[in-house]
Amino acid sequence: MNIAIVLCAGFATRMYPLTKEFPKPLLEVAGRPVIDYLMDQLVELPGLDAIYLISNGKFYPHFAEWKRLWEQNNRSYCPVVELLNDGAMDNDHRLGAPADFQLVMNTIPEPTRIMVTAGDNIYRFGIKPLWEQFLQDDRHYIVALPESDRKKLKKTGVLELTTDDHVTRLYEKPAHPSSEWFCPPLYFFQSNVSKILDEFLAHDAASDAPGYFIGFLCRKEPVYAFRLNASRLDIGSIESYRAADYSLRNKPLKVQ
Repeated sequence: MNIAIVLCAGFATRMYPLTKEFPKPLLEVAGRPVIDYLMDQLVELPGLDAIYLISNGKFYPHFAEWKRLWEQNNRSYCPVVELLNDGAMDNDHRLGAPADFQLVMNTIPEPTRIMVTAGDNIYRFGIKPLWEQFLQDDRHYIVALPESDRKKLKKTGVLELTTDDHVTRLYEKPAHPSSEWFCPPLYFFQSNVSKILDEFLAHDAASDAPGYFIGFLCRKEPVYAFRLNASRLDIGSIESYRAADYSLRNKPLKVQ
């Protein structure tokens, strides 16, 4: 079974008051929920059997209503969409992205291939060709995108890559970025990732950002990058949310 996991269990405190009572992935950008742009790509992935979306307890009803409307308007689409609840009711009790990933893996039958992504990013590149290449390989993959703004690099996961795109390190929010390549929250994992995730959380359960797990995985297994000359819209602040809305209202999304 090949699956996609969409992480939507954060509380987005940096975007209060917009997200105080409403989940960030369901905010509208250019008239559509942020997550719908991702779903447009996921439903086109060949061989994908199911999409698991994980929410927190507070916003679970919002996602349940979104799922109802999505299925009502997309009856002909496969794969099936399953909604999970991690139970957290406030930011102080959030599980964090790696633990939410683990919760999904412990809830479902063991998958063969796993794609994991955040529900608050709009990717300006096609996921389908990456997925198709991943299905033909036996390695873990992440995505590498260029960024020349060092202030932005200090707020994300920065990669060290070899000439053949082997990922040697990932530094989460480094004070001194060592490259101009960063990793958005889009990952392609082989089935053995579950055991490595369990090992990571047994020693570092407090790590909230998924980049910390990717850094750990790079020390355990070969991880390679899809190095793309592309971009994404990250809905990480009110300013970036407004910029994304303005951008897509004036120039509709086209993936590369």
